[in-house]
Amino acid sequence: MPAESTIRSKGAVAGLMVLAVAQFLIALDYSIVYIALPSIGDDLALTESSLQWVVSGYAVFFAGFLVVGGRVSDRFGARRIFVGAMLVFGVASLAGGFAGGPEALLIARGAQGVAAAMLQPTIISLINTTFAAGPARTRALSVWGAVGASGLAAGVILGGLLTTASWRWVFFINLPLAIFCGLAAPKFLAKPAESRSRERTTLNVPSAVLCTGTVLAAALALTQASSVGWGHPSTLIGLGVSAVLLLAFIAQERRSSQPLVDPLLRRTRSLVVGSGSAALYMASVGNQFFLVTLLLQQLLDYGPLAAGLAFLPMAVAIAVANAVAGKVIGSLGVRLSLALAFAVDAIGLFLLAFQVHGDSYVVNILPGLLITGFSHGITYIATYDAGTRDIADRHQGVGSAMMTTSQYMAGALGIAVLVLVLGANPDSDRFAWAFATTGIAAVLGAVLVWFGLTGKRTGR
Repeated sequence: MPAESTIRSKGAVAGLMVLAVAQFLIALDYSIVYIALPSIGDDLALTESSLQWVVSGYAVFFAGFLVVGGRVSDRFGARRIFVGAMLVFGVASLAGGFAGGPEALLIARGAQGVAAAMLQPTIISLINTTFAAGPARTRALSVWGAVGASGLAAGVILGGLLTTASWRWVFFINLPLAIFCGLAAPKFLAKPAESRSRERTTLNVPSAVLCTGTVLAAALALTQASSVGWGHPSTLIGLGVSAVLLLAFIAQERRSSQPLVDPLLRRTRSLVVGSGSAALYMASVGNQFFLVTLLLQQLLDYGPLAAGLAFLPMAVAIAVANAVAGKVIGSLGVRLSLALAFAVDAIGLFLLAFQVHGDSYVVNILPGLLITGFSHGITYIATYDAGTRDIADRHQGVGSAMMTTSQYMAGALGIAVLVLVLGANPDSDRFAWAFATTGIAAVLGAVLVWFGLTGKRTGR
């Protein structure tokens, strides 16, 4: 079936919507707890350092298991792993909602992170193996992104709305979405053709353990850096352990006949640049949600509901950008589209930095949110379009996992840096410097894309 007709197939469209809802769920769960944190802390008597782990517990395990999740997806079949991981995600969400104490809640958040790490690579893998590289895949990624990328913004909005009833609903809201995806997947997601190479391939357990340990140790160290400082023994020990495990992982990969990350992937220029772009995307407009949430609630004294609603215009701008991203990329090429998107990200973030001293939402905050919201939507889709288009189907799981690992590790590093910039009691000047830091990351993204992506397939 030709690529253009494939995307119009009812089965393909239905499968794409299932994957988009799953991506929405992953992004939603990452951001929805931000505004609920004060209520969670009061109800469960969590200390400030423990409260941070309601967010970090998800992000650390998500980042730590992504590459392994991608390899498992490539080895055992993306659809099979999708269904199993969605089941675990739903059960973990239910457990989080019913958690009676800090320990149960943090365990549930960790389980959600592991399940999301299994889900994320399967989603992108299934899209990229269903739709051929080019206009069909770009259009599919646009539809996926229109629902999925909005999850981060929708999370803070829904978090504010649901917290007014009970913080437990920020976990319960996941359950119907997980049930829908789990039941719809076997019916609407195409079963990937089994290949002989997959049957012969074994999962490299030593590499998987070392890779997961490396990322987990690094993520834990970065999280500690944001709470207790870069010079604290726990931060330094975490970074040291991560370095040792990384060296062991590299040595294991070099001598293995079945490496966890195929050498071909490390030589794929578009994937390397795409991974860097994903990192700088998260360090710029991705971490903007963290900054704006603190700005609204700590500096401007917004309540949970008002803070959530303040993100609504940005969410609309993201959705609009997602809807037109395919046409923009098709017209300008992915290289120019992504470079321009990063440049506009920078403009919006620097505008917020200059305007943050005012106290008017409409005059000082809304313009920056609208600009970054629109460019955010283009950046997200173009990044994954550029990074995965040159990867063979059998490596899509690991390739997309490498990009997402880069994205969330940069997110953890970015937050650690932003916490350092903000200080203990941030004022408007501190917030201005923090927004400027994210703007610099966006500028670096534009430079990386423009000079890193080359060739006919990546732009004009």
